[in-house]
This record gives sequence, C-alpha cells and structure tokens, in this order.
Amino acid sequence: QIISINDQTRKDHRHQLSIRTYSLSSLQTLFSESTNTGIKFSDHYIYRFPITSSNSRNPRRSLHRLSKALVQYFVEKSFIDMISGRGRGKIRPPRRNPIGGDESGDFDTQWEILKSALREIHHQNASTLSFEQIYRASYKLVLKKQGGRLYDQVQNFKIEWLRDVVMPPIRELMTKCSFNVALNGISGVTVNERRLAGDRFLKCLKSSWEDHHTRMKMIADMLIYMDRVYCVDNGKPHIFISSIGLFRDHILRSSLAINGQNLTTFDVLNSVLLDQISMERDGDIINKTLIRSCIEMLESLYEENEEVEDKKLYLTGFEEAFLSDTRRFYQKECEKLLRNSDTSVWLRETARRLEEEKNRCQTTISILTQPRVIKVVETEMISARLMEFIAMEGSGLKAMIENDRLKELKTLYDLVSRADCSKTALRDALQSRVVELGSEINKVAFDIPDVVIPDESNEAVNKLDRTKASSKHFMANKQTVTAIRWVDQVLKLKDKFDKIWAECFDQDLIVQTALSNSFSHFINLFPRCSEYLSLLIDDNLKSGVKGKTETEIDSILDKAVILLRYIQDKDIFERYYKKHLARRLLHKKSESGDIEKQMISRMKQEIGNTFTSKLEGMFRDMTLSDELSSGYRSYTENNKGSKKSKVDLGIIVLTTNFWPVESMGGGGTSRENGVFSSCIWPKEILEIQESFKAYYLKERNGRRLTWLGFLGSADIRCYFPPIPGKEGSLSRERRYELVVSTYGMLVLLLFNRISVDETLSFEEIQEHTKIPVLNLSRILYTLSALPKCRIKVPVMVGGGVNKIEGDDERKETEGRNDEHRGNVIDTVIVRIMKSRKKLAHQALVTEVIGQLSSRFKPDISLMKRRIESLIEREYLERVENSPVPTYSYMA
Repeated sequence: QIISINDQTRKDHRHQLSIRTYSLSSLQTLFSESTNTGIKFSDHYIYRFPITSSNSRNPRRSLHRLSKALVQYFVEKSFIDMISGRGRGKIRPPRRNPIGGDESGDFDTQWEILKSALREIHHQNASTLSFEQIYRASYKLVLKKQGGRLYDQVQNFKIEWLRDVVMPPIRELMTKCSFNVALNGISGVTVNERRLAGDRFLKCLKSSWEDHHTRMKMIADMLIYMDRVYCVDNGKPHIFISSIGLFRDHILRSSLAINGQNLTTFDVLNSVLLDQISMERDGDIINKTLIRSCIEMLESLYEENEEVEDKKLYLTGFEEAFLSDTRRFYQKECEKLLRNSDTSVWLRETARRLEEEKNRCQTTISILTQPRVIKVVETEMISARLMEFIAMEGSGLKAMIENDRLKELKTLYDLVSRADCSKTALRDALQSRVVELGSEINKVAFDIPDVVIPDESNEAVNKLDRTKASSKHFMANKQTVTAIRWVDQVLKLKDKFDKIWAECFDQDLIVQTALSNSFSHFINLFPRCSEYLSLLIDDNLKSGVKGKTETEIDSILDKAVILLRYIQDKDIFERYYKKHLARRLLHKKSESGDIEKQMISRMKQEIGNTFTSKLEGMFRDMTLSDELSSGYRSYTENNKGSKKSKVDLGIIVLTTNFWPVESMGGGGTSRENGVFSSCIWPKEILEIQESFKAYYLKERNGRRLTWLGFLGSADIRCYFPPIPGKEGSLSRERRYELVVSTYGMLVLLLFNRISVDETLSFEEIQEHTKIPVLNLSRILYTLSALPKCRIKVPVMVGGGVNKIEGDDERKETEGRNDEHRGNVIDTVIVRIMKSRKKLAHQALVTEVIGQLSSRFKPDISLMKRRIESLIEREYLERVENSPVPTYSYMA
C-alpha cells in the first residue's frame, strides 16, 4: 500500500517524517527484493501498520509499529532462508526466552500447538500461523528426546485425515461406470458416460494428491529440525517421504468391495486410465493433461518408502497393465487389417499408430514407456503378420515392385527395419521375387531353339533346299538377338532393383547381399549366361558404343562387369570372351581400342591378372603384326632379288598360348604333335608364304610358323564370261570384287583350273584343298546358300555359321573347358601339396575349392579323378595307416 503524507504533516513533523519515510522506503525495497529472490513477502506485513496522512497524529507511535513489522519480517525471512538452504546453512536454535513463549516443555502442550498448525495447514489457513512458534515447538520436542513421538503423531494425523476427509469423496465418485471399467464389464455404458465419469474420478484423485503433496511440503518445512536430527540419528525416512507414502497406502491401496470382488483405488485408477487411452485410440477426445497429472503422481510414488528407481509405482503397477492392454488392442487391430484391408492400408495404419504411440508417451504417458510400447506395436503390427501382408495378392511386395510403388516400398522397409534388424522376411521375399522374374527371362531365352548343323552326308545335303537354308540363317540371327536381349533384360531388372535399393532401402547392405545372391542364383541357372554376356559385350564394343558419351560407355562396361561378378564359372566366360575378342581383332570390327583396353582393365579387377594377361598378349600380337606387315612391305620393295608379287599380303602372327585357335574355326582341323595340319595351298600363295617366312625367321631363329587357313580373309577380283543365250547382264562379261575367307579363296581358285562347262563335287573340292569337312561345309554354304550372296556356286549344304554355338559346338567347348579345368586343378593341388607336404583329403579339397572359387566352382568328382591321376603320375602318394585319407607330396 502506497503511503501518502500531506504537506501539513510534512511541516509539523519534519524530523519524525523523514525517519518514517526512510523506513517505509526500506520496507518497499525489501518487498521487491524478496519477490525477485522467490520469497513471498505477503501483503499482510504492510496491512499490519496502516499509516495514512489523515490518522497519522502520533509519528512516534507509527514508527514503532513500523519497526515491529520489520523485525517480524526479518525473523520470518531468516527462517525461510534457513529451510531453503540459503545463507550459511546453519540451524540456529530459537532464543532461550522468547517474548511471550511457552516454557512448559511438556509434549502435550507442544503437540497441541503443532496439531493446531497441521489442522490449519490442511484447511488452507497457513497464512495465520507463526512459523517461529511452530518451529520452536518442534525444536523443543526433538531437543527433549521426544522426536519419535512427534514423528508418529504427525503420521497418525495424516492417516486420519486421509481416511476421514480425503477418501470419502473418492468413494462417492466410484460410479457404476468406473466400477464397470475396473471389472472389465463396460457393456451397456456409453463412451460419453465413461469419459465423464472417468474425468470426475481422475480430477478428484489429482486434486487430492496435489493437496496432499503441497501440505506435506509445508509440514516438512516446519519439521526440518526433526528431519535433520531425529530422522538422521535413527535411520528414519524424512517426514515428507514417509507421509507421501501414506497416500499410496491409505488412498491408492484402500480396498473396496465391489460386486463381491475386492478392488483397490489403484485398480480403478489403472482401469480408468487404460479406458481413457483406449477411447483416444478409437478416435475420441480425452483430457490428456489430466491423465498426465495422474501418471506423474504414480511416477512420484514408490512401492516402499525407500526410493528405488525401478520400484516406482508407475513401473510396477501401471506400465505392465498398459503394455498388456496395448498388446491386446494391436492384436485385434492387426487381425482386422489383415481381414478387411490390403497391404497399402496396413502400411499407412502401422506408421500412423507408431507415431501416435510415440506422441502419447511424450504428452500423456511417461517417456520411460516409449521404447517398450513401441516394441509392442512393432511386434503385433509388423512382426506377427508380416509375411501375410508381404505376400498379399494384388497389394503385397510383388505388386509394389511391378507398379513401382517406391513410397510404399520405402515405408515397408522402414517398418521391417524397426521390427527385425536382420530383415529376414523382406530379404527372403525379395530374393524369391528376383528369382521369379529372372526365371521368366531365362524361360523366354530357353524357348528359342538352337540351330544344329546337320549331318554332312550326301543324303542329308540333297534333302536341303534354299528355303530351309534361309530359315536356318534367320533362326541364327534371331538367336543372336535373343542372347543380347537376355542380357539386356537382366541388366534392366538389375537397374530396377538397384533403384529400389537406393531410393527405398537406404542402400542397406543386408538387402544388397540378398539381391546379389538372388541375381547370382537365377543367372547361373541359365547354362548359356557366360556366352550371352560375352555376346553383349561383343555387340557393344563393335557398334554399340558408336555415338555414345564417355559416361554412357562407362555405364555399359560397369553393368557388364557387375553381371560377370554374378557368374560362378568365370573360366567359361573367359573362353567365350577370348573367342569373341579374337574375332573382333582379326576382322578389325572393334570400334575403339581404348574402350577394349578399359574393359580389360575392369575385368582384371574382377577376375584377376591370369585371365587378362592373355588378352593383353593378343593386343600386343596385333601391334607387332602391324609392324611386321609394314616391315615386310619395305623388305620386298628394297630387296632386289625377290620376285615382285601382285598380291598385297597383310600378316597377323598369333602367339599360340594367347589365342583360342580351336574355338575360332580350328575345331575341325586335325593336329599333329600339337601343330595344326595345313591345307593344300595354291602355287601363287605358297610363293608369298615362303617369302614372308624368310623375312620373319631372319631375326627370329627357332620359331615355327603355321599358316591357319580357317582364319584370315582375301579380296578377290572375279571375271565371268558372257553366257550364250542369256540376256541382260548375263549376256556380257561381268567383273566383281569379293571379300571371302581364306578357305573361300582356296575354293574359288580351284575353278580357275577347270573350263566353263566343268563342275566340282564336294568330295573333289575337299580332296584338292584338304579343307576339313566341317569347315568346307560352312564355306560352301556361305558361297551358295546365303540369300544376299550374288555369286552362288551350285552346291547346297545346310548349317550356316552361327554367332551362338549349337549343341555340338557347346559340348565341344564344355569338353575343352573341362580339360582345361582339370589342368588348373592339377596345378593348384601340386602347389598346395608342395607347400604343405602332407594333407588330409578333406582339407585338400576345401583348400582347392577356396582357391578356385573366384574362377569356377570345382566339381568334387573331377577333383577326385585329378588326385588319382596325380598319384598315378607320382606327384602324390597315399599315407599308409592314416585314420583319414591323407596324401603326401613326392618331390
């Protein structure tokens, strides 16, 4: 209250007024400071000395009253500072002879003072109490060894108050609705009735708890001397802790007989809270703040007076019931979704429910429960029926992948990741789907029949006609397109799942491994995967890179290497790639040598140097051959003794170990002592060969040259005389330039030796050239049966040359590959045994498989045969009297 003084008073009592004004100013300053420091300086301090200008006739008396109020303030402020820990923290006993104090010292007198104070505090009249008097009374009792009786009397007072005053209103609010909820029998009660009854019950309980808590704080402040002396000396819990526990024992654990069952207030509280939460889950609006207050009450109480964190009443009494109720709710929810909805709805609802439970723990329930309740939702909504939702027809994983529902796939991955770190269900479903899609691609490729070269007998030859030959040629081209299409579809499938993996599955390594295994599985189920992949690379390196940017080229090469990574039998791919590369190099079909070398570099990283060293050797041979051809031309021009030839010779010298000669057309050529047998060369060709041989061996003594007729090509000028009786172009002389294979050149040169009317049979051509039958059949087909060929020799032979191997060719390739594998296994076994000296059979087999797994999957029976062969050849010997089969190395 602002105290105003008029001018007249100021003149009459100048000295007294200045003292009084200064004191009032000091009082107002103390009032402001006490408010800022959190100490409430109640207004009644000022109202005790109302001083105004009209009634201030005795300044001395007014100043006395003011001083007395200041003294009372300081007394109470010192008490508050002491109990709140401010100041020096030392408990100061009251004056021995306080003014107006009661010195009787007997317990009953002092207890009546404290009891009266407790009663006033509980009736919210604490402002009328003298804290000094209350503190002095408790101090005296403790000082006179009456702390135990005081402690018990305070407890008994609280028990009586809780029983007689607090509990009756709570009982009255135990409505039929609340009882029904507690008894799990809520039928016949509307949601609104349950919500209103629950609100009334919770509000009453909340109010009772807050009043109890506030009053006990005030009482504990008054009895602080008892806490610090009696409770500490006797190992008793502080009065606040023990009295707070009384609410648990006499309110929450108070028994109620309802319909023949004994229920406690806590049982009803739990049921009401769970019912309110259930209503919110069903979409109703509830009082979250009220529920949160009741939860905080349970978090503040413990099973016993000893405050142990994991013994909170919330954890031991409410949380388990809440989690069990949550589990039942989401079990029913998941069953309903599985019965009435699809996978898309399930994904949305599950994500929504998880977010709801997270928010509920943060705003309504305790944050302590969040990980546990989320785990329950994940178990019941995700793990329990995950496989059914993933496999659901029309909306499951299959439909998501087919329709590119990336958002749903992302949600599915997020949910599965929460419930299962290993992602077993998603991983298995993805693998199964990839294998299904890959098997469909394989089936389409299997449906294209192989082109088989017919028997070379005359009877078979006579039965063929040009129509069939054209059909076979068309089928061969179709097969080549199919091979490239197979690889292209596999790559598109890989791109599709790579996109899903990157955008939906967070580039998860577990999912990546599953996808890689599934691709490897279905690719290796296709027996021609190595050949088809090599054909794709061949097609791209010949013409596919034309017009593409460097980035696009790198992408093509990288995808090819990725597919190569999936192929288990890399040695078969190696054989096909060498064959196709050889053809590109010899026929000069490669679009770019730099890109070829980039591809080799990538494969070196994937397969190893053993394979690529031969490829690099093939490139070196081509470079050296260009130098040889140029050098030979200079040699013939500068060598005056050499006979000038009309033939321009281009030479390619192939190192035997680098080039796959058998798979390049030499399969039908016989070999003697490892050297290909030569065909019969025309005289003009022999002269050129001898001339080059002399040049080549001049600086390379000891080397042996073998001329391969099944390789190479020739440009031939042909002159055809006019045909009598014909009109048009046939009636005059014709001139053509043909590009044919070396064998084709030999066949055509034979017709220079006969007259116009003469013919040559198949057998006569084979006898005069010694060209193997298989090769001769193919070259005659090329010259006579191809629909685009303008010059046709009248000999009909089927079975055109295919880019894709027929069954016979493939069997021959596999046979050669098995032979090569046997040699590789021999080498590995000998290398291992030379290092180990002695090794058990099973250990040897395991180590061989480990070393060869990067190139191919060794066959166990083949390894056994190779071990037996090495024993026969005395590289190994069996160890006698060994408990398990064991071998030793023979030096």
